[in-house]
Amino acid sequence: MTIPTFLLGALLIFNIVLAFTIVFLERKNPTSTWAWLLVLTFIPVAGFILYLIFGRKISNTKLFIWDNKSKLGVKKAANNQLQLLEENSFPIQKGYRHHKDLFYLHLRNNDAILTQHNDVKIFSDGKEKFDQLLFDIRHAKHHVHLVYYIVRSDELGWKIADALIDRAKKGLEVRFLYDDMGARRLSRKYIKALKDAGVHVESFFPSIIPKLNFKINHRNHRKLAIIDGRIGYIGGFNIGDEYLGKSRKFGYWRDTHLRVVGEAVRNMQTRFILDWNQASKDQVLQYDPVYYTATPKGNVGMQIVSSGPDNDWEQIKYGYIKMIMEAEEYVYIQTPYFIPDESLADAVRIASLSGIDVRIMIPNKPDHPFVYWATYSYVGNMLEAGAKIHIYENGFLHAKTIVVDGKLSSVGTANIDVRSFRLNFEVNAFMYSEQVARTLLKQYERDMKECYTLSLDDYNKRSTWIRFKESVARLISPIL
Repeated sequence: MTIPTFLLGALLIFNIVLAFTIVFLERKNPTSTWAWLLVLTFIPVAGFILYLIFGRKISNTKLFIWDNKSKLGVKKAANNQLQLLEENSFPIQKGYRHHKDLFYLHLRNNDAILTQHNDVKIFSDGKEKFDQLLFDIRHAKHHVHLVYYIVRSDELGWKIADALIDRAKKGLEVRFLYDDMGARRLSRKYIKALKDAGVHVESFFPSIIPKLNFKINHRNHRKLAIIDGRIGYIGGFNIGDEYLGKSRKFGYWRDTHLRVVGEAVRNMQTRFILDWNQASKDQVLQYDPVYYTATPKGNVGMQIVSSGPDNDWEQIKYGYIKMIMEAEEYVYIQTPYFIPDESLADAVRIASLSGIDVRIMIPNKPDHPFVYWATYSYVGNMLEAGAKIHIYENGFLHAKTIVVDGKLSSVGTANIDVRSFRLNFEVNAFMYSEQVARTLLKQYERDMKECYTLSLDDYNKRSTWIRFKESVARLISPIL
């Protein structure tokens, strides 16, 4: 037997073993399974390497130490609230009592405690959001906790760093968690400056070998900031100059972010602490009142819902589907990527076919080409069901918002795609407030003025080349 023949045989055996693992042991989603089998079949060598990096299922037992919610009092509080809801003795504000089944879903599925006294400020512009965040950091009294997916060592990044350094030098506790893949271009000088000043800095799932990260497929896509346990930020903006609209490629960056004051900040703090404990030896395990100083303010009902590959259930996706199912008048969606699985696609189609006014707004330019063309193929299906598709043209649309009937809304980090629902660690605020929903609706209507509406006739006239790109992107969309 020649060496090439031996190597080819060994490669085929590897492929068979790997295919067996995917199908019978890892229990992936069937669509994802078929996509990986196609990759392994048609590009056996490269496909094997790609699978090692992008396709392996995460190990819950070895990689996660954040299953300590009981130590933070979360499980007990969630169980108490569940019991009260089941007994119909939980005091729910009159304005959203009929959404009890949605609260219950998030409580059962995610231990997402319902808080009813929150004040929410909505940001749709990066400069306004970061000006306010910097102000709050500079006026912090006890601690600052940040977790961001992307952090740049550019002008905005250094402004954030300088504010954190100043607080740390004043004796405050400052913790800064970033995703190792998302912030892979963050300079060593930046990190050193933070650490030298006393800022506690950690990266999520860091590379063992430089430039090669075998956990690349599972990233912490969350964006949270908690100041003194009283103020919380959640939404789509990362830290970098492009989020201020300074990128030539993207132009104006249209995103949505929330500043929350009230009881829900406690749940945002818990989410940060659990993530921090996973990444750092500097554990914050036990409940400490100094981190939970939030007091009731306002009347916005809210649940902070997390999802990730550490759980087999897709908590945020379930919330999206439930919101769409409850719609009686309209569902307005903004997302940079629209690559739903069959369950969510069916929910949107059924709503549209039932006469619900379904509108989906997506950007007119890609930051990831394959994802863009996969999105374009899926919105075609929605057009056929009667949904309206708006293409945002004033820069790049990165907002992740859903508004239903002027009563329910969601803002957070989760895109409508397989990656956000199954692979990344995400966090969203689900809100029960007519005031918040109306504000988001008005913003949607303003954004529509910067859009063109894609008709089914226009979509059907697309070129053969575009159809080809859509077909290829859609085929591999389960693993994008």
